[in-house]
Amino acid sequence: MDAVAKPQSTVGALMPVEEVSAQSLLDRLAGHTEKSLIFFYEGRDVRPSYHVTEVKTGTFRGLDCGANVEHWNETFIQLWDIEEANREHMRVRKFLAIIGKVGEAVGLDADAKLTFEVSDGVRPMQIYRAERIEVADSVRVHLSARPSSCKPRDRWLVEETARSAASCCAPKAQKCC
Repeated sequence: MDAVAKPQSTVGALMPVEEVSAQSLLDRLAGHTEKSLIFFYEGRDVRPSYHVTEVKTGTFRGLDCGANVEHWNETFIQLWDIEEANREHMRVRKFLAIIGKVGEAVGLDADAKLTFEVSDGVRPMQIYRAERIEVADSVRVHLSARPSSCKPRDRWLVEETARSAASCCAPKAQKCC
């Protein structure tokens, strides 16, 4: 079993959050078109009869809490986690065909931030990020809740972590005289 993820942001006081990009997801799926595609969230797999009900792409501009202008592209994949009889998990090839149609119709930025919206049609939609991808007999995309964050603080934490790593590993200056 193998997995892939890359750091994209930080959460909490210490740890960078691992997040799979849209391009990483597409790259990983490409070699496994006949396998089932299973999304795992809240401690369980989506039901075999889930649907991809909508794929949205957008460009966003905003002002963060530090008065910095932010700009990013984001792709939203909406999953409807419902129960229907006599269904099996979607094959990777079908998912890739859906994403291909999105690319043709509205364009798809493979470097965009990737967000999943999941609901069972009863509970409110929840927002997730792809945390990692496991490939075995099926392809399992692990989703985790996407928390809010403070972008200036996140950038500061990344800088501090880099500074700490550099200072602890740098050769110690010799005392003069």
